[in-house]
Amino acid sequence: MTTLKAILWDVDGTLAETERDGHRIAFNQAFEAMGLLWRWDETYYGHLLNITGGRERLRADMAQRPDAPPTAAERDALVEELHRRKTAIYTALVRDSGIPLRPGVRELIDEARDAGIRQAVTTTTSRANVDALLGLHFGKAWREVFEVAVCGEDVSKKKPDPEVFLRALQALDLNPLQAVAIEDSPGGVAAALAAEVPVVVPRSAYFANATIEGAIAIGPGLHTRQGWRPALAGTAGSGSGPVTLDDLQAWHQEMDSVSQFG
Repeated sequence: MTTLKAILWDVDGTLAETERDGHRIAFNQAFEAMGLLWRWDETYYGHLLNITGGRERLRADMAQRPDAPPTAAERDALVEELHRRKTAIYTALVRDSGIPLRPGVRELIDEARDAGIRQAVTTTTSRANVDALLGLHFGKAWREVFEVAVCGEDVSKKKPDPEVFLRALQALDLNPLQAVAIEDSPGGVAAALAAEVPVVVPRSAYFANATIEGAIAIGPGLHTRQGWRPALAGTAGSGSGPVTLDDLQAWHQEMDSVSQFG
């Protein structure tokens, strides 16, 4: 039986509802600041989230717009400027509005830290975005909580490519089955599975109904013991409270019976 030694945390949608409450708003403000009449509503942005990476979403959006710059070089230049402005707006938004962690997240992070379980950030968002969110909630010493942070600048390919997980595992000197990834999106799950890392999925606002296969557990959020598959101990009766480290370890131990791991 393989012992759980590390938790690999996605950021956007998993640690916090940053896509809904931060990134989309920041993109729209960047469009406005540059005099563009483009706006991404919640539904359209949800569609764009099937594409990993802010720059990549901008390029995909421009490809459908008749008022986008006509040449690839001009589009690339606009993408870079929009992304630069968007990142600055987003980090200020996080600092000023205080986007909260999703319920149950801080409790599990603190419990794992107290138990000596190693923790890492595995995201393909930018390092500035990660620093803004984690700095808000854990202070400047957030790297003492997450000993490894692999971000978008650290990889050549973004999720669903497994590079982000392979780099994190290498930095932690662990094999995939010694870790659990916590992800909310199909692309993130696919990336973890491609790296052979077991995945737990607390569904997020944008992926509440997405088809996800291969996870060792799927549920509505870390804040509740209800609604998880496989069911958590105690939920048949009066089980309440958040998902705990014991739950994560139980899913990890049973992964050969609930997913492709074995």
